[in-house]
Amino acid sequence: MHEGKSKSVGKEIYSLIEKLFPICRSITGDGVKQTLEIISKKIPLEIKTIPSGTKVFDWTVPKEWNIKDAYIKNSKGEKIVDFQKSNLHVASYSQPINKKLNLNELKQHIYTLPQTPDWIPYRTLYYQDDWNFCLADNELHKLKEDTYHAVIESKFTEGNLTYGEFFLEGESTDEVLISTHICHPSMCNDNLSGISVVTQLAKFLQQKKRKYSYRFIFVPATIGTISWLAKNEDKLSKIKFGIVAALLGDSSKFNYKKSRDGKSQIDKICEYVLDKSDYQYEIHDFSPYGYDERQYCSPGINLPVGRLTRAQNGEYDEYHTSADNLNFVRSEYLNESFQVYLSIVKIIENNKRFINLFPKGEPQLGKRGLYNSVAGNVKENELAMLWILNYSDGNHDLLDIAKLSNISFDIIFSASTLLLNNRLLKEV
Repeated sequence: MHEGKSKSVGKEIYSLIEKLFPICRSITGDGVKQTLEIISKKIPLEIKTIPSGTKVFDWTVPKEWNIKDAYIKNSKGEKIVDFQKSNLHVASYSQPINKKLNLNELKQHIYTLPQTPDWIPYRTLYYQDDWNFCLADNELHKLKEDTYHAVIESKFTEGNLTYGEFFLEGESTDEVLISTHICHPSMCNDNLSGISVVTQLAKFLQQKKRKYSYRFIFVPATIGTISWLAKNEDKLSKIKFGIVAALLGDSSKFNYKKSRDGKSQIDKICEYVLDKSDYQYEIHDFSPYGYDERQYCSPGINLPVGRLTRAQNGEYDEYHTSADNLNFVRSEYLNESFQVYLSIVKIIENNKRFINLFPKGEPQLGKRGLYNSVAGNVKENELAMLWILNYSDGNHDLLDIAKLSNISFDIIFSASTLLLNNRLLKEV
């Protein structure tokens, strides 16, 4: 299972980001539907809906929110804020408004970021009966005493929460879950990068023979994930590995956040892949804050799901601002992220446990044509076979042996295949 490391992969991922960037997304609404329809042209995505008002654990699916236009005009009729120029100008889930206000009244409904005065912030008003505009702080300071006309043409309906799911059946009914959030508007790293890398991974795996089944979830953050979990409790016991994918297009080092258990197979695999890569990285223990890993790892659910990003949420200046744009993410970083995810999948697919069928003493490999080294000059693949035979006791998998021997997983796996073909091992 290999994808060439050419720049074309990163460019293909970036091109999907470009296509999705203009769309105004939220936790519900037409922007989510449009996004999923575009993804479904890449992979056969099943688009599903959950009606507003549906009870999902302790939450309720909200009304569907859509926005047509929004602006602020001064007394001369000049637009000083225009939703058509940036959909970040309106806080998501803002109530409709058509009102004239003085400057002081208007300021009560404007968010800015004084520390980065040229950037528009991203804000939400989920589950709040309010409205707000978002504006670059420098633009706010240009406003003079005047009568302003604020208009938000938004609409709340008894509609649906919409998400996408793509299931790839494997030889086993055991599943690998890959989840990414789709609710953010025009921001590239958070999380068009996650959406696009996961789409590319699904497209690639669709063409390959698979030991495990794969379930790709494109879902609004928090409420969407909670809704999916509430409606799919019968599937949860099949999930043996899981990753939440986000923030994969920037130049930061990789960051892996462990599952709640902290010792699950996905934790061990991700840490190994990052350790053997050429990239800087950090490993973090689980905490009940962040992205949707906190839902998959919540009490009563507790799935073996970690989170793999480059930057972490809230820990880079461009986070949740207009500066998280098409210039902030790069195709080469997207390609690196894709290759790391592919390496993780490769180990998931190939990691096995064996029993040595000749446990008393070292089996003679030479007579089987497996050991041809000159004395004192043991080749790495031959050394790998010795390690595998010694530790194939049913308690150590190939990844354990790769770590113990400091021999790459690829060589360990290749050597195990030779031993298996020569009937020296039995898979357990």
